[in-house]
Amino acid sequence: MNRPPAVAIDFGSPESDIQSTSSLEFEHVGHPDHYHQHHHHRAEETLPLHYMSEEKARRRVRVGGAGGGTDADFNEKEQFEYQEYDDAGKDVYNKPRPYNGTRISSGRLPAHPLPPPASIREFIWQNLDLIPPIVYTLLSCWTRFHNIGESNVVVWDEAHFGKFGSHYLKREFYFDVHPPLGKMLVGLAGLLSGYDGSFEFKSGEVYPDTVPYVAMRVMLATFGVLMVPLAWYTSVELGMSQWASHLTTLMVLLDVGWLCISRFILLDSMLLFFTFLTVFCLTRFHNEQYDPFSLDWWAWLFLTGFSIGCVTSVKMIGLFVTALVGVYTIEDLWDKFGDTRLTVRQQINHWAARVICLIVVPILVFMASFKIHFMVLNHSGPGDSQMSSLFQANLVGNDFYKNPLDVAIGSKQQVTCYHYKDNNNEWLLLPTWEEKPYDPNGELRYLKNGDAIRLSHVSTTRNLHSHTVAAPVTKQNYEVSGYGNDTVGDSHDYWIVEVVDDIKWGKKSDKIHSLTTRMRLKHKVLGCYLRAANAILPQWGFKQVEVSCDKENNPGDAHTYWNVESHWNDRLPQGDMKLYKSPFLRDFWHLNVAMMTSNNALIPDPDKEDILASKPFDWPFLHLGLRMCGWGDQQIKYYLMGTPVIWWGGTISLAVGLLTFGFYLLRWQRKYNDMDAREWDHFLYVGKIAFFGWAFHFVPFLIMGRVTYLHHYLPTLYFSVLMFAHVLDHYIFSSKRFSDKTKAIVFGVIASIIIFTFWWFSGVAFGIEGPIAEHTGLRWRKTWNIYND
Repeated sequence: MNRPPAVAIDFGSPESDIQSTSSLEFEHVGHPDHYHQHHHHRAEETLPLHYMSEEKARRRVRVGGAGGGTDADFNEKEQFEYQEYDDAGKDVYNKPRPYNGTRISSGRLPAHPLPPPASIREFIWQNLDLIPPIVYTLLSCWTRFHNIGESNVVVWDEAHFGKFGSHYLKREFYFDVHPPLGKMLVGLAGLLSGYDGSFEFKSGEVYPDTVPYVAMRVMLATFGVLMVPLAWYTSVELGMSQWASHLTTLMVLLDVGWLCISRFILLDSMLLFFTFLTVFCLTRFHNEQYDPFSLDWWAWLFLTGFSIGCVTSVKMIGLFVTALVGVYTIEDLWDKFGDTRLTVRQQINHWAARVICLIVVPILVFMASFKIHFMVLNHSGPGDSQMSSLFQANLVGNDFYKNPLDVAIGSKQQVTCYHYKDNNNEWLLLPTWEEKPYDPNGELRYLKNGDAIRLSHVSTTRNLHSHTVAAPVTKQNYEVSGYGNDTVGDSHDYWIVEVVDDIKWGKKSDKIHSLTTRMRLKHKVLGCYLRAANAILPQWGFKQVEVSCDKENNPGDAHTYWNVESHWNDRLPQGDMKLYKSPFLRDFWHLNVAMMTSNNALIPDPDKEDILASKPFDWPFLHLGLRMCGWGDQQIKYYLMGTPVIWWGGTISLAVGLLTFGFYLLRWQRKYNDMDAREWDHFLYVGKIAFFGWAFHFVPFLIMGRVTYLHHYLPTLYFSVLMFAHVLDHYIFSSKRFSDKTKAIVFGVIASIIIFTFWWFSGVAFGIEGPIAEHTGLRWRKTWNIYND
């Protein structure tokens, strides 16, 4: 007769400190000394249910830190993970308390508070985790500042961004396609370094002794320095192991692309720094979600929004990392919406906090940068023609405010739109309206809504004319041309004035006022509207914006709005600047529209080859680099590229991460559980930050029509680096299959490869001297144009 197999059940050690009277009421609590005598990879402490004061009893689980996972890594710096006790409802002593949401089981685990140090040795021991970021920061200072002034010529886009310093010191209004924060920081660097603003920053020109270009480069390179400690702390906050954290930081420290772009007077180091800062603040806020609405929770949520405002105020592609924060927030709020333990009031509080900190705060920061920009650059300069005439009237050195307020028939007027200008930035349209002869001694006739006028070009005396011929670019519109003169013309030379609104006097104003009145010009015969949009004429039209006559009557089309910029009449009183105050919100909107319009106009020119440009698909595998300066034998040469193993490894890891996710999904569908709940949540959390951050920064360039360059990929690269470290961490450094020795060997091999390739290619960032042919072995891909073939 077969007997059933024996089952041994351990009911506890007789050495227990607590004698339980009921297995349902009490749980065994091990003494801490007992724990220290028996070291385990993961040990538990539980407390009696009636002892707990929380809504649900929780257990404290000792877990591995960022390091190798052994107990020696902790000593007194223990970390605990708080998990819900599923049977808390059975506790008759448990009293319900308000619920604010539980901690997301991913990222860095909350640290157990340490006692105050009793000695210097204990203080040092408690702060050993500060040593790696300090060391990496010092190394970053060396890489970013080493030989930073070796080249004394204007390198690459220093010719463009260096001018910001000049204009800020002169306080001249300067237009650019980028928001103002980065330009202000360049100007501040020039001010602090003692630059007088006299240099023109022509490409390839030697810096004179009066330009402290080295000091300006050092100040802007500081943003590149700070990228490295941010990478360390971000990987720690993401919950990566120490091995993975070290690799992430090493890759940020030793990528020659990030290094090279940080060593010049450019905006990219600031863009990268604020991108890194936004990701760090987001991960830090994520790790505070176990204690919602606490001071730390509010602080990191606010700082996330503030960093969003900063990165967007440097370059508009900062919106890409904003999208990452937005997707994270949507998922977070969706999870909270499904949590029935949260009250309606708590749900509203969570939504309100996100709206204030992640929407209102970034917008205020973004708008504040423009407000400061307008306040500082209050002198007329080379960029003021991109702004409205009313804005220009408030600039020092501009005399538009002297215009008579009212426009009278017979005075010479200038009708302007910022789109329509010639190669010298001078406005082309001057009108005279004289359906009947003007009597200089007669009664003044003021221009009003509904009047018919004739516009005459100042230098050619041709009348502004339209007829039923298709426009050269916008075929659906009628052509606008010059025809006749003061004595020769026809009915197609007349335009009807239609008032849109008046900034100063309101929409009901019937008179036409200089600067403040926006009006449309309707063709008297054809009924079309004079329009200057974004269509660009070919080379025969000097690449000017096309002016046509739009057959569609769209009152909301701002491209059909015109205003009187300047006019004069001895019989009219001179204007006053008090009459021409320009509203900030209108100027803010106007400048952003002009920036986006100009940015969209940066399209590849089919008539000439741009040897510096590249396509987005060239970037992930480093298909092509970028020469940043002249390539002569006597010149110091800089080649913008990346450390190959970092770029290639990051790109491959994106595919590996997706395949791993798909593999686990298939196994999960077949009821295989490869990871516990916390491991799965952590795998998804880091993977989503890395993959969606990469996708949001890369995919938009695939649909953009503008010209693109390699440096556009540098913010995107950060997320592929995070994915690279995450994949290595998942398969090797946090795996239970490998010993610590094996992990150390793998780490050493990968780190050695990164360090070697950095040393091999460091010259492209530090500067290559002498004939390039003497520096062999730098072209690992045939497409790299390092050598002169």
